Amino acid sequence: MAMKWILGTVAASVSFAGVVTAQAVDAAKARRIDSVFAAFDHTDRPGCALGVGQEGRVIYERGYGMSNLEYGLAITPKSIFHVASISKQFTAFSVGLLADQGKLSIDDDVHKYIPELPDYGKPITIRHLMYHTSGIRDQWELLGWAGWRPDDPITEDDVLEIVTRQKSLNFNPGDENLYSNSGYTLLAIIVKRVSGQRLREFAEANIFRPLDMLDTHFHNDHTMIVPNRTSAYEKRATGGWAISIPVFDNDGATSLQTTVEDLLKWEQNFTSGKVGSRKLIDEAQVSGKLNKGSDIKYGFGLSLENYQGLAIVGHGGADAGYRADVLRFPTQGIAIAVTCNFADASPGQYARSVARVLLEDKLTKPAEAVSMTPVRLTNAELDVVAGVYKNPNSDEAWQLVRKDTALVLTNFGATLTSLGPRRFTLFGLVMDISPPAPAAPANVKVMQGDHVLFNYDRVPAFAPSGAELGGFAGTYWSDELGVSYELKVKDGKLFLARRKFPEVELRPAYADGFISDFGTLRFRREGTKVTGFALTGGRVRRVAFTRAAPMR
Repeated sequence: MAMKWILGTVAASVSFAGVVTAQAVDAAKARRIDSVFAAFDHTDRPGCALGVGQEGRVIYERGYGMSNLEYGLAITPKSIFHVASISKQFTAFSVGLLADQGKLSIDDDVHKYIPELPDYGKPITIRHLMYHTSGIRDQWELLGWAGWRPDDPITEDDVLEIVTRQKSLNFNPGDENLYSNSGYTLLAIIVKRVSGQRLREFAEANIFRPLDMLDTHFHNDHTMIVPNRTSAYEKRATGGWAISIPVFDNDGATSLQTTVEDLLKWEQNFTSGKVGSRKLIDEAQVSGKLNKGSDIKYGFGLSLENYQGLAIVGHGGADAGYRADVLRFPTQGIAIAVTCNFADASPGQYARSVARVLLEDKLTKPAEAVSMTPVRLTNAELDVVAGVYKNPNSDEAWQLVRKDTALVLTNFGATLTSLGPRRFTLFGLVMDISPPAPAAPANVKVMQGDHVLFNYDRVPAFAPSGAELGGFAGTYWSDELGVSYELKVKDGKLFLARRKFPEVELRPAYADGFISDFGTLRFRREGTKVTGFALTGGRVRRVAFTRAAPMR
């Protein structure tokens, strides 16, 4: 059995200062909390660390599973994890501290500090970057399309170079809220250019050291040795585990390494105000707004949600084999941090399960809990909803196909679980498919709770002949990515070839639109001749490719 670090039992708990207090999680609740992580509490697999704080005191913390499978080291509350996008709140707060010092305004135009960013005709402010409303395309998809593989090191300069190549935005600044890691890398660059320190050094001096977060740092050198750092893993298709650790040399959007103990110290700062002005702390927890005035439920790198009647503030993170989630119930003074080192972990779900144990007398039952009990549908019921659905704001398309007695989302090769005739679930999300109305097509809404994440309208399917497919074949170049793709027809199918990657099939979706494992291609024409295409993914829209003239 893995070593169990239980600081907090029936009689006592340990505060951040190490002082024994009378407040603690009782034995019955401790057993219920442990049951959330029971499947990971073994010596032959990775797992999670948990920290629970109340009004600045640690009331429960434990490690479950192994930090390193090669050396048989157990996870403890002092184990250091890469926490991915949880980094963003520290980046945003660093910018806010510079605003407190009068060195910038969060309503400044970004070009004041990053003049090499193209002029898109409308101002992009620091606030837009914080709220993911800038329209700037996401760095990870851009780099992947440009040829970076998951295990290739990525530097800040790599991100800046690819972002500044982009000739257009996803949308006008402030019109939409679409998650953009690029915005937070740009914020880290702003911190460096304004303060004269890399984000790592600035955060160390102005946040981590003052809050006694001595096991926390921005990891901008992937070769650096970090004592007590966990390894991370993902499952092999053939069984067992494979090492899965990011090799980032950039920060801002990601790369924070920390412990659950240190995350609880940070959460307490929102109450104590030890670091940052009261104005900054309050503003960080206020929702941004779109140009049309609607709230986006996101602050300074913080998601602002409601969970079963209670307000929560937090954020999740996922990179390679690491998964993490930290959330705080501000009214109840409870903070929960969960860090995991395996790719199929769901720390947000685990944290909320812990919250249900601690706050069961304060949580309300969801008004309309969606039944997640699978039901069997007839082939006819599945055929009614099968088809191609397109995002009305972009070229992105989803293709739902009936295979045997199930509905498959071909983009990911994933089988949906039927919850009802027009309701399905995938990756923990609920998909409601409405029938067509007199003035509207059939529609897919992808829901997380009562929040609509994605919205797709049904469009006519595209079934080109073999001869028509040949019209798309050729070499295409993108100035925005600095790469060329080769399209070719084989065995009556269209394939895309690019350097360093296997060929991928382009499957017809809608007129002149094809889907693949990495994005949607929509071709453009001059008359009947295909002259190029636009490549769209989940966080990047319409990257331009131009067809090269054939060699003579």
